[in-house]
Amino acid sequence: MLLRALRNHCPHCAERRIWASWGKLKPRCPGCGYSFSREEGYWVGAMIVNIGAAQLLFMALLLGTMALTWPDVPWTGLLIGTAAVMVAFPIWFYPRTKTLWIWLDLRVHPYTPEERE
Repeated sequence: MLLRALRNHCPHCAERRIWASWGKLKPRCPGCGYSFSREEGYWVGAMIVNIGAAQLLFMALLLGTMALTWPDVPWTGLLIGTAAVMVAFPIWFYPRTKTLWIWLDLRVHPYTPEERE
């Protein structure tokens, strides 16, 4: 299920046609009927996943570059590089955070037959 989520497919059934547009899911999965928005504020968790992943990437780039170039750390290049990554990565990763959040939710609250239309 995790690999399905990372490929932007439905984590439950691997359906590919779940996106209405970039970053906007259809209300239900066309394959299995899973409702992508189970409650008000559901996508706050996806935003937290996105922020957390961006922070981990920033720390890895910062500490990795410092460790590899110490004591002559290229501070200007590091600043420009990490700033560019911190703008681009969350935008690129945003759709995946939604499918990852659905995957996490399915692990905690499995899809039951009562939820189907």
